[in-house]
Amino acid sequence: MDAAKFVDGAFGRPAIGVGAASFTYYRPHPIPTDIDLAPLTVLALSEADAALGLLNGLGRLIRDPEMLLGSFVRKEALASTRIEGTNASLSEVLEAEARDGGPVTDDVAEVERYLAATDLAISLTADLPITERLIRQVHAELMAGVRGQERHPGEFRRSPVWIGAAGATPNSARFVPPLPEYIGELMTDWENYVNRPSQVPTLVRAAMSHYQFETIHPFLDGNGRIGRLLVGLFLMSTGRLTRPLLYLSGYLEANRSEYYERLQGIRERAEVQEYLQFFFVAVRRQSEDAVSRAGRLVELRERYYRQVEMERSRVAALIPLIFGTPFIHARRIELSFANSGGPITTQGARNLLAKAEELGWVSRYGGLG
Repeated sequence: MDAAKFVDGAFGRPAIGVGAASFTYYRPHPIPTDIDLAPLTVLALSEADAALGLLNGLGRLIRDPEMLLGSFVRKEALASTRIEGTNASLSEVLEAEARDGGPVTDDVAEVERYLAATDLAISLTADLPITERLIRQVHAELMAGVRGQERHPGEFRRSPVWIGAAGATPNSARFVPPLPEYIGELMTDWENYVNRPSQVPTLVRAAMSHYQFETIHPFLDGNGRIGRLLVGLFLMSTGRLTRPLLYLSGYLEANRSEYYERLQGIRERAEVQEYLQFFFVAVRRQSEDAVSRAGRLVELRERYYRQVEMERSRVAALIPLIFGTPFIHARRIELSFANSGGPITTQGARNLLAKAEELGWVSRYGGLG
């Protein structure tokens, strides 16, 4: 890492280790508790706040927002893992879910672990603050059984890491996060920042906590995925979202180079305004996209219900299943009906599927066998 490219400012400074770590690394300062916002940053913040508020309000108004959650959480999982280099498609993930077991590709497995980690994180934060212990638990869930599982899941790293081109060394890497001995104090400051009462706008805190987490880089692997997952958790913990309807990683994936550059811009040149503006635009764009998608999904669902208002069969009961996941088969219908107190035979389930196909809700897919 070239120390000459890094300012010694409010957010951190370059430093040189000793002994085996006698190379330049970046040592972050505690997260600033107050940042003066430039006029353009204030404008971007205001627009993001309004869009996020509309999304949260929609989540409260829709009578069954769970209809949206599966779709939105999967979009976040796919985008966040693609940022790290996976190539799984939505259809591959949905098909794997429909199979309910069996071998999957490494890429699909990583998306499935992200979904499992998200579920765990949401359940934990329902009663607990966002703490180091919680983050380690979620990280262990994320990395279980997938690439990187040998890199101490659920444990903060005990060795240096660096970020750069393939084959880079600490001296040639673009960025070297803080040495392991500083992770404890830095994560304690991070935890205090996200949990203590503050007059700092929530989205500023979300942006800065994300920047600091990625800069600390506390794990050997999975830092990006955990850091992006934590943005949604923080917004839920502060009441800005009641449900995980914001899939921020979609914008970050589409603008991956700028995303990395904005993070690095704070470290090298203290360009916090540029980073905040980028982050707020991401929140606004993804909130607007989520509201638009939610509206279309609700409209489609209501059209399906209108189609079968006079229908005597139980085909209307398939609608929640279809919106939960587009891959649907007779066995899934049987299980769902049994759990809801209305058992159905295999032939009855097949008849309902045939009716749904006739209505244009589903079409046959040969991939499930």
